[in-house]
Amino acid sequence: MVGNVSPGSDERLMRIHIATLFHCDAQGRIVSLRRPWSRSGGPPRFFMGRRPDGNVWLFRDDIPEDLTRKLEELCRSEPLTKDLMRPPSVALAIRAALEGHGPVTREYRGPAYLIPEGTRAPSDAVLITKEKGRVLEAGFPWMLPPLKADVDIGPVAAAVVDGSAVSICYCARLSPLAAEAGVETLDAMRGRGYATAAVAAWATAMRGRGLLPLYGTSWENVASQRVAEKVGAVCYGEDWEIE
Repeated sequence: MVGNVSPGSDERLMRIHIATLFHCDAQGRIVSLRRPWSRSGGPPRFFMGRRPDGNVWLFRDDIPEDLTRKLEELCRSEPLTKDLMRPPSVALAIRAALEGHGPVTREYRGPAYLIPEGTRAPSDAVLITKEKGRVLEAGFPWMLPPLKADVDIGPVAAAVVDGSAVSICYCARLSPLAAEAGVETLDAMRGRGYATAAVAAWATAMRGRGLLPLYGTSWENVASQRVAEKVGAVCYGEDWEIE
């Protein structure tokens, strides 16, 4: 992991965030996603964590050395900014360099948040255990196998209506220090506060385990950003990924 973070700046959250997103090798190269269970999709070839006081970047372990050097040079030239929504000035050059290695199949940019202490679990959301798994059967049956597996997938919280989960929040990524929220809500139940309730309950459970509850979304997903705002989440940087 390399970066141009200013000496003495507070980069702790971004470092924890990156360590929660990815498994890296001894050289700091991305090896795999830090998911508590297997789902489709692999790690990005390029990642930059942007903060007003510094940027940190990583590359996947299969990136050739000559391309790595070129990407590092570009990353070091990226100026710091308080306006993280503004596209990075090196974006076109980074994409072009990666295109020479292989087609760009996905790009993602969005704010990274920390849900602070004091967020309270609402009464209309519950933690899901193996015994309560039946509430997931109608809307989120794909969550049942990992919930029942003998592995630690972290807390799963749900907003429940008439005995059935309508929105869930779970650990999309999980590390010894933190977890990043994954949130899904049934289409017909969106915009009613259920996602906010599930996220708040999940964050409370994470704090109870002594882990930091992180939350990320894309700049285009205004509804998800609104959920972050409602639970009092604080933006500490931006994720930029390219596959």
